[in-house]
Amino acid sequence: MNEIVKGLEIIKKDDDLISLGSRLAFHPLAIKEARGAILIDYDGNEIIDFLSAACVANIGHSHPKVIDAIIDQTKKFIHYNPAYAVFEQMGNLAEELIRITPGNFPKRVAFSLSGGDANDNAIKVARSYTKRTKVISYHRAYHGTTYGALSLSAVSLAMRKNLGPFLPDVYHIPYPDCYRCNSAPTDSGCNMACMEQLKELFNTVVPKEEVAAIFLEPFQGDSGVIEPPAQYIEELVKVCKDNGILLVVDEVQSGFGRTGKWFASEHYGLEPDMVVLGKSIASGMPLAALVARKEILESWAAPAGSFSTAGNPVCCAASLATINVIEEEGLIKKTEELGLYAVKRFEEMKGKHALIGDVRGKGLMLGVDLVKDHKTKKRANEETAKISYRCWEKGLFITFFSGNVLRIAPPLMISREQIDKALDIMEEALGDVEAGRVPDEILKKVKGW
Repeated sequence: MNEIVKGLEIIKKDDDLISLGSRLAFHPLAIKEARGAILIDYDGNEIIDFLSAACVANIGHSHPKVIDAIIDQTKKFIHYNPAYAVFEQMGNLAEELIRITPGNFPKRVAFSLSGGDANDNAIKVARSYTKRTKVISYHRAYHGTTYGALSLSAVSLAMRKNLGPFLPDVYHIPYPDCYRCNSAPTDSGCNMACMEQLKELFNTVVPKEEVAAIFLEPFQGDSGVIEPPAQYIEELVKVCKDNGILLVVDEVQSGFGRTGKWFASEHYGLEPDMVVLGKSIASGMPLAALVARKEILESWAAPAGSFSTAGNPVCCAASLATINVIEEEGLIKKTEELGLYAVKRFEEMKGKHALIGDVRGKGLMLGVDLVKDHKTKKRANEETAKISYRCWEKGLFITFFSGNVLRIAPPLMISREQIDKALDIMEEALGDVEAGRVPDEILKKVKGW
């Protein structure tokens, strides 16, 4: 890349003025323009985006059809509080969300602003509908940073430290992580110890008849793209149905085609009682939604689920355009194919680079788990930071989470040529780090997630 000069001036101003709790330290990126899968900084550098603004820009940056929809609606009117007036954009979008989300049963929609407050809505309405108070989430889950969502989340101590007390009656259990399973398998294979831990919670701490809902990420995202086994999901559905517990699935990160299906739930044939949507729902415009069984969203009264700027018609227009683009451009099928291709390339790299311990995920929601030792699976945190930074130096914006898992999440419309260029850069970076060509000095700059 060209030397960064103007960008550093902008970053310095930002560092002096913006809250320290709102940004993660990766690379000195100040964006002036973005088109498709390419970011352009203030010094004219063109960078391949392998983050999609954390799975926000699924259809790519600045898609013309989204821009046109935003402009067209803005010319009519920008917003009116939906608690006091009706406009057709909300109803049209609700109809589309009901159509594409899993579950062939009557549904309703509650709009909000972000995945976090959509999860808050899910907590509120689950308690309202079931008349129960207790909620279960998972270790290393990430559901957002509003107080309800933060209470559900457990991905990092840093995001919770000194912020309590959190919501009462929220409990956490281990997520099924087959790569780093803490339980030895039996002769017949997996012993489902993770499911036994849920049942043990019921037997010792939380009476199951007092549980309103279990919140599940179908692929646990920020913990490093963890895929639960189908057997676990099947048993979880049974436990919920047998005990009157609502199953809430958070598709904020994994939705809208990201995994090669509309929603990651579809990989398991899941039909959740509630689905939480956000991030890519409106291609970067502030919008989120809770789609739930009709009777659930009829169990509370206004203004319990009301937000003054929720369901903004401009955002709804952007969301409707986003859905149309995904369908018209065949992005779900394309994502499935590109994901299979990327996994194949990573598996080939794994045969040549000892740092790669595991490659997982589906579609373009992939995680490359880097380890110091394949037997102990000790996380290669420093090496991961160095690889991320060397990619940045070569024109690829890639981040990592869980300390050692490279996050592969480019826009779904990325071309095969751009994928190949990005993967070539990643392989070069792996080689540079393994050969000791990336200095320790960068570890002071790249802190990660």
